[in-house]
Amino acid sequence: MKRIVICSLVLLFISCAGTQDSSPASVAEIVAQSFYQSDEAMLKKHTTPEGFATFSNLQKMFAKPKGSKSNFKLIDEVIDGEVAWVKYSTSYDKTPGIFKLVKQDGVWKVTVRDSKEKAPF
Repeated sequence: MKRIVICSLVLLFISCAGTQDSSPASVAEIVAQSFYQSDEAMLKKHTTPEGFATFSNLQKMFAKPKGSKSNFKLIDEVIDGEVAWVKYSTSYDKTPGIFKLVKQDGVWKVTVRDSKEKAPF
């Protein structure tokens, strides 16, 4: 009986360790913060390869804020199957931003938006 309880607890911890809040809005917040704080590892983890390349190039053009809070606020979120759109605001930008996210291997990642693509907002 003791072994069953221990095995059950171990399996519970392992299964919980793999889950995380990976909603499109939470991923968008992570990407926005990692972009402005120059956290390349976190940025790479939550973006597609195309998205990471674009954000890396953009980072080089912007001055980095010094330890200020992003005050990320979700304005709107639309999920359509494997594609999601997140409209947000931060203290770093005067106008709201929009991220396009795609689901890859069950995980939402920010990707590059095609120039002809219209957001649903």
